[in-house]
Amino acid sequence: MEQLKRMALFATVVQKGSMVAAAEAMGMTASAVSQQIRRLEEATGVTLLHRTTRKLTLSEAGAQFYESCRQIVELAEQAEQRLAEQRDAPVGELRVAAPVGFSGPLLSEALAPLLSAHPGLSLSLFFHDEQIDLIELRIDLAIRVGRQEDSSLVARYVTDWRMILCAAPAYLARVGLPIEPSQLLKLDWIGLHLERSQHLTLLGPGGVQQRLRLETRISCNNILAARQFTLAGMGVSLQPEPEVRELLARGELLPLLPDWQLEPIGLHIVTPRRDAQPAKVRYAIEALRRHLVSA
Repeated sequence: MEQLKRMALFATVVQKGSMVAAAEAMGMTASAVSQQIRRLEEATGVTLLHRTTRKLTLSEAGAQFYESCRQIVELAEQAEQRLAEQRDAPVGELRVAAPVGFSGPLLSEALAPLLSAHPGLSLSLFFHDEQIDLIELRIDLAIRVGRQEDSSLVARYVTDWRMILCAAPAYLARVGLPIEPSQLLKLDWIGLHLERSQHLTLLGPGGVQQRLRLETRISCNNILAARQFTLAGMGVSLQPEPEVRELLARGELLPLLPDWQLEPIGLHIVTPRRDAQPAKVRYAIEALRRHLVSA
């Protein structure tokens, strides 16, 4: 590193035309500049500057060496400029991970305006319902649901999403509409995480609570697959209300037990670290936060 500093100082001496001018530019004394140049010459074994009482002249080797030093200094300045741009404006590749359910319009609606406003920003999306290693995959931020227990990550709580039980009209026409929680036990359950059973806690009028163990007939490892089987009339599934709102409005899905409430799921934006986040991450966090809260 010391040698690189001397190379940068040598380039400054050549550009300024004298040790004195270089010393003023670098906040050093002329004697300190002269000493560093002498050490550079000793390290390289080459005379770089011919010194007279009136001026400095580059040797032939010094002229060639100066070009290399100048390029190194320019590359360092460009690197600093790129870092400053990443710190101050959203540029570069933004790598975002999210559950498969977010592969619909929710994520695109949140991030499309950000991409439109910043042409230097690109986006790579990774959809997984299982938790992935953010560091290994160089993920800038991830959307995660439920409790976050990994202390090596920074989890920013965003909002809660209401969960609803729903089924297709054709399925309910066959099996009947349940009017109390215990009737759910007789229905076909479409579950997640490849578990054969799932516990469900419902809070009813007057604070009445019921806890059910539902046996899964169809298990899926992502919520979109569970939703498709639900739409196909194969049973009942638990879905985030914002993701099925349009399906409910069109009558393609019907809510069950509307007087009973399910525990909401918490949404978090997770990053590998909090300090020195580049602008692309800060802007994306804010865009996602605004959109998810209003969803």
